[in-house]
Amino acid sequence: MLNYINFDESSRVPKYLQIIDSIIYNISVGNITAGDKIPSINSMSEEFYLSRDTVARAYNVLKDRKIITSIHGKGNYITRTKIISKTNVLFLVNKMSTYKMDIYKSFINSMGVNTHVDLHFYHSDETLFLELMKKYKMAYDYYVVMPHFKNEKLEHVSYTEEVSRVLNEIPKDKLIVLDNQYHQINGKFIHVYQDFELDIYEALKRGIEKIIKYNKIVLVYPEKSVHPYPKGILNGFRKFCVHHHINFEIIEKVHDDMILKNKDLFITIEEDCLVKLIKQIKDKGVLLGSDIGIISYNDTPLKELLNIASISTDFKMMGELAAYMITNKEKGNIKIPFKFIDRCSI
Repeated sequence: MLNYINFDESSRVPKYLQIIDSIIYNISVGNITAGDKIPSINSMSEEFYLSRDTVARAYNVLKDRKIITSIHGKGNYITRTKIISKTNVLFLVNKMSTYKMDIYKSFINSMGVNTHVDLHFYHSDETLFLELMKKYKMAYDYYVVMPHFKNEKLEHVSYTEEVSRVLNEIPKDKLIVLDNQYHQINGKFIHVYQDFELDIYEALKRGIEKIIKYNKIVLVYPEKSVHPYPKGILNGFRKFCVHHHINFEIIEKVHDDMILKNKDLFITIEEDCLVKLIKQIKDKGVLLGSDIGIISYNDTPLKELLNIASISTDFKMMGELAAYMITNKEKGNIKIPFKFIDRCSI
């Protein structure tokens, strides 16, 4: 198998990537098949005068992409060949949630069977995100990123200086940024986003005829969170209330046994707050959609089933549009529609 590994000493492509490319190419043309044993790290490094770290890095990428596997005491073996000829995508999401998964599912469905997508969560953590980017640098055909981070105070930030630097190093024809409007990335790339400040303002404006029957709007906005929310939501909400002379209040969470006042309208962001609020409304015997109103941020099938009004972007469209732009080699900035969904809770 060592005869199949080729290096171009004049190439600027790192040696570890040349190892990866050689193995993938030879699988695609049938020289290497599933079950074949590949050279050990020591054999590869000695044959081509490479450091062990270089070979180990290449093998780790191949393992992560499920192309090779290690069998203790025996070595490394080719395990799967189906993904070799496919387009390989790294999909980085800040957290697991129903709506984030809607983006991911619509993306992979739209990309089709000739695409392999590796999904990773970085939990809004800059350090974990940077580690993933370093580990997978230049290992994928496309990098899809939803950039949402937290600072030391557990507040939302769209980007950090280091994140911006790393993303600017990705070739622009390989970079896809989803969900977040704000960025510090140079050049033209695929950017499909929602505008948090404008979106909540316009969505509430579309529902104003029902909103104004309530005495006060209460936004439940967690100021600090493991997965913090964009400040644009807060700013857009304030602007809407001030511009339309609506009494409002902002609280961080729904407290147990909270005082519910007649004709309060709550806007909840987190699922936990929505559940607590519905339970208290039920326990206290007040009428949802009349005595107390609820609008939930980000629609889900469960909210539809429960008849909870929502304000939400079209997550399915976001994933589909990103896939379409990749497939058609298009670049540019596209804002996804945001809507007010009228249901019985308001």
